[in-house]
Amino acid sequence: MKAWKPTLVLLLAGWSSQVLAADCSVEIAGNDAMQFDKASISVPQSCKQFTIKLKHSGKMAKNIMGHNWVLTKTADMQGVASDGIAAGLDKSYVKAGDTRVIAHTKVIGGGESDTISFVPSKLKAGEAYSYFCSFPGHSGIMKGTLQLTK
Repeated sequence: MKAWKPTLVLLLAGWSSQVLAADCSVEIAGNDAMQFDKASISVPQSCKQFTIKLKHSGKMAKNIMGHNWVLTKTADMQGVASDGIAAGLDKSYVKAGDTRVIAHTKVIGGGESDTISFVPSKLKAGEAYSYFCSFPGHSGIMKGTLQLTK
């Protein structure tokens, strides 16, 4: 039996870690029609960290049609969106120090992106979580659900 070459073993080890890492991240896009391209996101409990990459696939500037990605318990979503309006664009429409916010990106405009990470172990199994864009007027239609999976 022929011994494995170290290069192949390292290559396979690198490939398997990339596959595992891919399970702990997701890319989501928002467009100029106020739509996210995903209605739900599943987060494996096994992830030590989960990364969201938000891309703005439209062309409009952030002060006109900006988008962010905000994660809260579903029950907190409306209050967080309402309180965020007063925070303004420079604070990404998220009230400073709002403990109801689990994670959020900055507001981005057409062609831009932002990435954030959060710790899934802070989420509770069976709890309802939602993500949304807190740009004024967007949260009513630009939203989705996030669930913790085994």
